[in-house]
Amino acid sequence: MKKLILLLLLIGSFQAQAQLFGRDPIVNLENWDKQRVYWGYFLGMGYYDFKFEYKDPGQDILVDNGIGFNVGLIGNLRLTEHLDLRFEPGLTFNQRNLTFPGFDNEYDALREVKSTYLHFPLLLKFSSTRTGNIRPFIIGGVSTALNLSSNVNNKQDNSNNVFRMAKWTNFYEVGLGIDLYLEYFKFTPSLRGVFSTTDELIKDNDPNSPWTGNVASMKTRGIFLNFTFQ
Repeated sequence: MKKLILLLLLIGSFQAQAQLFGRDPIVNLENWDKQRVYWGYFLGMGYYDFKFEYKDPGQDILVDNGIGFNVGLIGNLRLTEHLDLRFEPGLTFNQRNLTFPGFDNEYDALREVKSTYLHFPLLLKFSSTRTGNIRPFIIGGVSTALNLSSNVNNKQDNSNNVFRMAKWTNFYEVGLGIDLYLEYFKFTPSLRGVFSTTDELIKDNDPNSPWTGNVASMKTRGIFLNFTFQ
């Protein structure tokens, strides 16, 4: 029985590969891209970092990068045969740990930065000509995000172990992916870079703070690996 189940799985896998990548594949969802508007959703992972710029040379703030989770919806408007306008509102969760130089104890040196972003990207998608059941594309645009964990209204700062960030952040995004047309739906893996154009750091009340006094700017950058179902 186990051998039979394994054989059936292998046959199904070979058939799926033949449909997608074979010399003469069965064309799935042939009229899908002719729709004016369609919807979908995505799940994915995000690798987040901070880019620091300093007023004066010195020891760097160390960033322990974290892998986060993101989920959201997709609205797609077909503009031309190869160009689409997309709105992809989503929710992202991540944590980055910062280690500040010049401290002898972990309580003062370490700050855990937990962020929950409501992310609102507006993107242009440039697709190649469809070949069988595959269609590569590049994508890019701008976005803004609301950080629900910013602590922006907290009067305390790092002297009380409270790390504060800006509430709203702006980004530009670039990426690439490939549409795979399956029998009942379109599946799309994609890779995207996200780069903040906004200084997200809220400075401490003391202008000579050992945590933020020498920081000129702090900006998020990250890489998303998304899996889209439409």
